[in-house]
Amino acid sequence: MSTKYKATTTEEAFFITITTVGWIDIFTRLNQKQVIIKALQHCQQNKGLEIYANCIMSSHIHLLCKGTNGFVLSDIIRDFKKFTSKKIIQTINEEPESRREWMLDYFKKSCEHLKREQQYKVWQDGYHAEIVETNWFIKQKVNYIHNNPVKDKIVTLPEDYYFSSARNYADLENDLAVVLLDLF
Repeated sequence: MSTKYKATTTEEAFFITITTVGWIDIFTRLNQKQVIIKALQHCQQNKGLEIYANCIMSSHIHLLCKGTNGFVLSDIIRDFKKFTSKKIIQTINEEPESRREWMLDYFKKSCEHLKREQQYKVWQDGYHAEIVETNWFIKQKVNYIHNNPVKDKIVTLPEDYYFSSARNYADLENDLAVVLLDLF
């Protein structure tokens, strides 16, 4: 398996994007966003995940992060995707979801070609990790992450989007803690 765009080192920060299969808009529902937040919190507390910037969009998640304390980011993301896949499917099955049948059918068909036995596939393979090497890159990616909801006209200001670390940087309430960088 190729290591291009994989976070296989420790103690280095990466910009990553984790995307749902077919760019399905799973995270339009608050309950599904909470699945992601709780899983990220777990990874922060138990798997050495250090997050500097994040944004949960309707079909993907952006993170500027790294693995610490000997944890490798690729392992953290693998475990995160495995856990959240199961939890997302469980949430679709157990809570109100008008798109239930369509989504479950799509996730089922998305894994028909896989060699290993799997019932549903929620996430696209990989997560396109780009290593952070310069301050310019950090600023550019943090701005990109925070302005994603603005670009999609969800909010006017980055800090108005609750599921983004732009709120942390603006000293506003947020469910997910991040390590603030002195960028500006």
